Amino acid sequence: MKEDKKLLIVGGTGFIGRHLALKAVNNGYKTSVVSLNQVGRYQRVKNVEYHNADITNYEDLRAILKDKNYTHVVNLGGYISHVLYKAGGRNIIEAHFTGLKNLVELLNWDSLESFVQIGSSDEYGNLSAPQREDMREEPISSYSLGKLAASQFLQMLYRTEKFPAVILRLFLVYGPEQDKQRFLPQIITGCLNGATFATSHGQQLRDFCYIDDITRGILLALKCSNANGEVINLASGTPVAIYDVVEKIQGIISKGTPLFGEVPYRDGENMALYADTSKAKSILNWEYQVQMDEGISQTIKYYNDEN
Repeated sequence: MKEDKKLLIVGGTGFIGRHLALKAVNNGYKTSVVSLNQVGRYQRVKNVEYHNADITNYEDLRAILKDKNYTHVVNLGGYISHVLYKAGGRNIIEAHFTGLKNLVELLNWDSLESFVQIGSSDEYGNLSAPQREDMREEPISSYSLGKLAASQFLQMLYRTEKFPAVILRLFLVYGPEQDKQRFLPQIITGCLNGATFATSHGQQLRDFCYIDDITRGILLALKCSNANGEVINLASGTPVAIYDVVEKIQGIISKGTPLFGEVPYRDGENMALYADTSKAKSILNWEYQVQMDEGISQTIKYYNDEN
């Protein structure tokens, strides 16, 4: 990479963002991060410039982006929540859609070569698996609506003004350093602690993809002009039952007692959410490489060492 490749990662202190920042620096990007939260001393990535702002606050974001000429942007802003609209859904929609609009308006388009929007498999709602990018989405939460609104907005901008955006729809990303409130870290730490913990019956089919494969896909999308205007799934394409994942983790650690069936399925939950990944292969020349046994072993090692 040339030195003039200037990358902005929005939401770059989170799980995916921090891993991406590490890979980006190693790939020669002059990297900056904008995040809502302050980054701790030991969370900082060497040679990354950090800024704090709420991207839904237009003036705060403008103060940071003023006179900046980024060539590449990855938007990981927002947060996952399945609360109903009446319980705070509007805030979730604004975090994803209003924040994106502010970004688009404040970035210097003249210097911008690529904009990667991180979408979600939740945008598909209850559509039948495997989910394909040409399906008409059916959002079933404020979170998935906010993500889909962002996707549609960027596709419109590409069609009408050639804004160089690609939307990557991620399925279940996992790996070291993920928030302990997420599914796999909860199961792993519960087993490592020898705890008895409640879980669902686990019949849901899900698509797990290791963090290193995801960051590699994002970096490929940043360099692929043929991806502009496209929605592309990033996932393994392999369905795995939640029950089997819990059993696998418990078997490796040899501790912990999962109580299957103690947690009800979420209202409207799609019981089969896994991707058709053929588009990622054809456009990005990307497919997952880290097999689940290896990825889970690396993830368990991280949380075990952390203990």
